[in-house]
Amino acid sequence: MGTAASSFLNPIAAELDGVGIRPTAQALMRRAKQRRQIQGMIGASYVVDAAVLMLYAYAGTIPLMIGPAFAACGLTLTACSITLSELGFNERFKDHYLVAPQSTTNMMIMLVFTWIAPEVGVMFLCTLFVVFSFSSLRSTPRQTMMIWTAMALGLSGLFLLTDKPIAMPHGSYLERVATMLVFILTIGRCMFVGMFSSSMKQSLYQSGQKLKEAYKRIEELAELDELTGSFNRRCIMRMLDEEIARAGRSASPCSIALIDLDWFKRINDGYGHPTGDEVLRTFAITMFANIRGVDRFGRYGGEEFLLVLPDMAADNAIRALDRLRAIIADLDWSAFSPGMKVTISAGVATLRPNETPDSFLARADSALYAAKARGRNRIASA
Repeated sequence: MGTAASSFLNPIAAELDGVGIRPTAQALMRRAKQRRQIQGMIGASYVVDAAVLMLYAYAGTIPLMIGPAFAACGLTLTACSITLSELGFNERFKDHYLVAPQSTTNMMIMLVFTWIAPEVGVMFLCTLFVVFSFSSLRSTPRQTMMIWTAMALGLSGLFLLTDKPIAMPHGSYLERVATMLVFILTIGRCMFVGMFSSSMKQSLYQSGQKLKEAYKRIEELAELDELTGSFNRRCIMRMLDEEIARAGRSASPCSIALIDLDWFKRINDGYGHPTGDEVLRTFAITMFANIRGVDRFGRYGGEEFLLVLPDMAADNAIRALDRLRAIIADLDWSAFSPGMKVTISAGVATLRPNETPDSFLARADSALYAAKARGRNRIASA
């Protein structure tokens, strides 16, 4: 029941299976299995109702053939539905459960048997209510209105165009037992629908949570450089804009540093690109381990990185970068290849009043160029 409930009632699964794409063979098999489970429940419901009708027959309320005829109609409908499903007919439609036609057909069966056997009409009307309640959980608003309209027209015809005395048998002890079972089964089915509804809400909530987590993860991946795990250029530039705006509002200092790995092309050419990638990753990890929590570090391009230093004036920024430079130089790079040395150069700039991001970066870039021109493995200030 759990599998059928979760799949039947979860509109997100509706159509995570199929919106905009052709369902896979596995998805089609899963859909067919779900439809078989649902039709199995419907068929079982007809058999149970037929058993109650047999009690009415033994009490002399209705002819003996009403129960078998009712079961035959329900099971024939179920068999036809399963056959069409197995032949793939349902997959031609967006709603592959065919909620509206199946619900309408089931309601017509209830209305017809109410007309044939009005002496036990209360049973068919109670079942009619269950059919509508169950189908409305899985139908769209448009389908719900169609089903409701069909039910309203059928009931109008039954009550207004006929003079059938729709009754609730309770004259004899056996009739009272059968009528009691009708209400017990109706209430039980309503509780079953309630459990389905609760399952749907829980499933929707869980799906929503999973989607939130997935979106959050996608956003994180969209902001990170795949190789180094640092922020990518688009993200670090956005953070720079935000920090410039914040510094302008609070009149607080802000510094940046453009950092370049010295002679990185020689590392790639001499030791290979896989080693070069490992050098970049190790450099990024070391930077993350030695900067403040408020600092923002991202890959600006190639072997060039941008470090945003909020609330840090020029002197402190230069000291911080020189400390980072020494840490990088002191790492044991020989683990990648004997004799390997990796150093960095950086250009530091501190924000000026009303300065634009482009001007800010241009000054840091000029300072980086000066650091390289002075022999690399050093820090220069704009």
